[in-house]
Amino acid sequence: MRRSLEIERKTMTADKTSEEKLVLGIPKGSLQDSTLDLFGRAGYEIILSPRSYFPSIDDEQISVILFRAQEISRYVADGVLDAGLTGYDWVLENGSDVVEITELVYSKQRTVPARWVLAVPQESAVQKVEDLSGGIVATELVSVTRKYFADRNLDVKVEFSWGATEVKARLVDAIVDVTETGSSLRANKLRELDTIMTSTPRFIANNEAMAIDWKRRKIENIALLLQGAIDARHKVGLKMNVPRAKLQEVSDLLPAEKSPTVSALADENWVAIEVIIEERVEREIVPELKRAGATGIITYPLNKVIP
Repeated sequence: MRRSLEIERKTMTADKTSEEKLVLGIPKGSLQDSTLDLFGRAGYEIILSPRSYFPSIDDEQISVILFRAQEISRYVADGVLDAGLTGYDWVLENGSDVVEITELVYSKQRTVPARWVLAVPQESAVQKVEDLSGGIVATELVSVTRKYFADRNLDVKVEFSWGATEVKARLVDAIVDVTETGSSLRANKLRELDTIMTSTPRFIANNEAMAIDWKRRKIENIALLLQGAIDARHKVGLKMNVPRAKLQEVSDLLPAEKSPTVSALADENWVAIEVIIEERVEREIVPELKRAGATGIITYPLNKVIP
């Protein structure tokens, strides 16, 4: 492991010096595609190369490296990375001393937190957490799980699981595994006893990197754009032309918390309205706007919404 880390350090050093590049860690695996999509909508084009852990990015100040999400917080804390995206669960599990820049609620399936759940087979005699005293629990999230049982004064042996944890539920007394929808637990006929923790992706940074002015500003800029891309995910822009005489009637149909932009047109009897609305509202409101007199109605997707 140490030799692997030394090789990684040497490879990165050949590509940059700490003063020239912001070294950014991107999670490899289940979050990889959604992370690359998020960066794309934020304005960064990241291109993967086959069998390479060093994608290219269209920003000369940034160097990107792929790591497992489980490792990123440790590498950020150690200064191998200046910043990175990983789950809050792994920051906690590793006890990493990092700066949390922002929470980014996105995932491979839904924009909801992932849950680490304590589960047993449906046929298990275990009905409550206390029934596991003296038992064995398998999980990837060892430190957090040990603390969970220690806080409840329960003597439980927690073993590390190298993936496919659901399979081990019938070999040990219980498992702690991560889920977003619960579908994998149901497919394996497992029953939840408790939620150990919830977790969302976090954009984190190295303490020393944040002390370097240009890196701090770069990290803050990236965070702003990523959050803007997330905020825009379920919103659309809406444009229309409205007879001035119908302006109030049309405005009353728009969501109350939105303040539309109203612009005069060459024909003084008409105005243009533009507003950002939730995508789910669009399908209900557009027919009503048409009936109220709006014409030339256009809806369009948004890449970013910056408050």
